[in-house]
Amino acid sequence: AWNRRIGWLKAVDDISLEVYRGEILGIVGESGCGKSTLGKTLMGIHKSSGGEVVFEDQPLVNLTQQESRRLSKQLQYSYQDPGASLDPRWKIRRSLHEPLVIHSDLDYQERDERVKSILDAVGLPQGHLELYPHEISGGQQRRVGLARILTLHPSLIILDEPTSGLDVSVQATILSLFLDLKKQFDLTYMFISHDLSVIRMLCDRVAVMYLGKIVELGETETIFNHPRHPY
Repeated sequence: AWNRRIGWLKAVDDISLEVYRGEILGIVGESGCGKSTLGKTLMGIHKSSGGEVVFEDQPLVNLTQQESRRLSKQLQYSYQDPGASLDPRWKIRRSLHEPLVIHSDLDYQERDERVKSILDAVGLPQGHLELYPHEISGGQQRRVGLARILTLHPSLIILDEPTSGLDVSVQATILSLFLDLKKQFDLTYMFISHDLSVIRMLCDRVAVMYLGKIVELGETETIFNHPRHPY
């Protein structure tokens, strides 16, 4: 359960939510309802004003440095802006190496082998390693951002509006990629979006947010075919 206050505004209000291993849980609602705030609070990017976050039976409070390092590898966040995690001054190779430099004891050759393998998994040629973020498209930046996350072999990824700003054909390709990667890497997703068609196509369960609260939670087809809440 979480609360998140911003000034006098309670952006996320008394939410209780479980994410099951291997599922895709959709978080849907209009802009400003608290979806992204919820995701960032789960990650510790925003501090909650109350409540508790538990990941794999481990409360995410008062962690030792070793516990924090382990959990930060397993729990990853994909920003709405695909370029937000990419330093414009760095080539793609350096951006993909950086998480491994911080979170692993791999030497350069071992890191580079993993980076190349992950780049192949997200469907990008190795030549992109020598490019800068501004030299690739938004869809390719999204793939690089995913590759950067996957280098750490996480178990849960929070995807914040991952198809925002992409044209329809690129969206379809990226959504297919999410499903392929889920199978390949045994991932669990929390999928934040305002796009109902994407949520319906991709997610196993859906939580509907309105004014900082979850007003409905259930199996995807049940939510869409037999909604209980008027919103």
